[in-house]
Amino acid sequence: MIPKLARRSSSATVTTLIAVAVTTPSLFAQGTEKTLLDRWVLDGGPTMFFIMAAVVAFLALAVYNFMALTKAKFCPDDLKEALMDHMTNCRVRSAIELAASHPSYLGRMVAYSFPNIDATRPEDLGRDQVEDAMADFTVNENRKIMTWINYISVIAQASPMLGLLGTVIGMVSAFSTLQTSGGADPAQLAGDISVALLTTLWGLINSIPCLFTFYILKNRFTNLVADCVHSSEELLNAAVATVNADTLYAKIPEGIAV
Repeated sequence: MIPKLARRSSSATVTTLIAVAVTTPSLFAQGTEKTLLDRWVLDGGPTMFFIMAAVVAFLALAVYNFMALTKAKFCPDDLKEALMDHMTNCRVRSAIELAASHPSYLGRMVAYSFPNIDATRPEDLGRDQVEDAMADFTVNENRKIMTWINYISVIAQASPMLGLLGTVIGMVSAFSTLQTSGGADPAQLAGDISVALLTTLWGLINSIPCLFTFYILKNRFTNLVADCVHSSEELLNAAVATVNADTLYAKIPEGIAV
C-alpha cells in the first residue's frame, strides 16, 4: 500500500514540476512585456525627449493663443457701442478716456489714434493723421502677438527635422550593429529600427497639427484685427457725419427723399 502511495506522490510531484517548467517562461514573458509607453515612445531613443518637448510646447502655445484670440479681447460689442455713442455725439475726449481704460485691442487702438483727430478740419477731422496712427499701432501691436503664433510654425518645421535626426541615428546604429555582429540578427536590429521609425512617426504626428493650427490662428488673428480697424473707421465716420450733418443734407438733390 505504501509503495503505491509513494509512486502516486512521486508521479504527482513530477507532473507539478513539469507544469511549473512549462508555465514559468510564459510568466517571465508576461512580466517583461513592454507597455504602450515603451513600444511607442521610449523605444524611440533620446531624440524622443526633444520631440516630446516640442509636442508639449505646441499644446501650450495652442491653448494660450486660442484663449488670447477672442472677440472679447479684441473688439467687444459693449465697448464698441459705448464708443459709438460718444463719437456720434462728438464727445471725442470722453471716447478716448473710455478706450484708454479698456484693455482690449480696439480700446488701445482708439486711445492711441483718436488723439490725432483735428477739430479744425471739420470736413474729415484729420482722417489721414488718424489712419496713419492706426497703421502704426497695428504694426507695433501685431508684431508682439504674431510672435507667439509664429512659434507654432517653428515647431511645425522643427518636428520633422527632429524625426529625421532620430531616423539617421537609428540607421547608423543599425549598420554599426551589422558590422559588429557580422550578420543580420533581427533581435539586435529591432531596437535600432524602432529608433528610426518612431522618431519619424512622432515628428510627423506633431508637425501636421502644428501646420493646421498655425494657419487657423493666423487667419483668426487677421480677422479680429480687421474687425477692430473697421470699427475704428466706423467711429470716425460717425463723428464726421455728425459734424457735417447740415452740409450733407444741403447737398442732397431736389426730389430725393431722405
